[in-house]
Amino acid sequence: MQVVTLLNEKGGVGKTTLAVHLAAGLAARGKRVLLIDGDAQGHSTIRTGLNKSPGFYDLLVRSADWGRTVFEIPAEKYGVPGERLPGGRLLVVPSNIETRSITSSMGSNVKELRNRLDELDGRVDVVIIDTSPTPSLLHGVIYSATDLIILPTTLSYTSFDGLVESLTHKEAADNFRINELKIEGIRVGGIVPVMYRKNTIEQDENLRSLNEQFGDLVWEPIPLRTLWTETESRRLPVWAIDPNSEAAFDAWNAVDRVEEVLSVRA
Repeated sequence: MQVVTLLNEKGGVGKTTLAVHLAAGLAARGKRVLLIDGDAQGHSTIRTGLNKSPGFYDLLVRSADWGRTVFEIPAEKYGVPGERLPGGRLLVVPSNIETRSITSSMGSNVKELRNRLDELDGRVDVVIIDTSPTPSLLHGVIYSATDLIILPTTLSYTSFDGLVESLTHKEAADNFRINELKIEGIRVGGIVPVMYRKNTIEQDENLRSLNEQFGDLVWEPIPLRTLWTETESRRLPVWAIDPNSEAAFDAWNAVDRVEEVLSVRA
């Protein structure tokens, strides 16, 4: 089981959209995937068709059983229309405003999430965690459970600032993991430029700068397309809305890349 966390300490950079699509795409390709909504806004929760609820809070604070905190998404919701239903599973731990109170209520055990996830070893292949843009003590709990981070970013100055802040906090988390928890640091799986507007001077210059600084860690940019906005209201991945669209092609490219990073591609 590998734990992947989506991070950027800047809002509006596509973390939730990417987290939901990576989780759904991996499940559509036969993986057993757990999506954890780690943001009190609960947007990953509603994007998968669920109602906001305190699943994440119950898991960490009330020590609730997994059976009470996890909801399974029907395969029809993330499969490709006209194809056989996926053989994987997409499970979701929902969130609501109570997520804000997790660290003030659970005590000082920064390993609590890691310990709870260990209970699923052998039953889940990949865990995807969506996070809030605001750094908090909860981020520390999530860092302690994370194997790999993926950092979505728009090609703007403020998003780059959030990217740098996220990497700085990741380094601090690595020091804590290595020195206190006696486990290795977190891998960076990729930096994902999103909402890319090709052939605009600022966007192209910023993409070039990103590639120069981070090299192979930078994934293929995901262009800004109208269909992505429809996924919010329809609560479906882009390929379930239009499997032949350019947006669906872009989404599957991202799923391909995360499979390569995780070495789970069949």
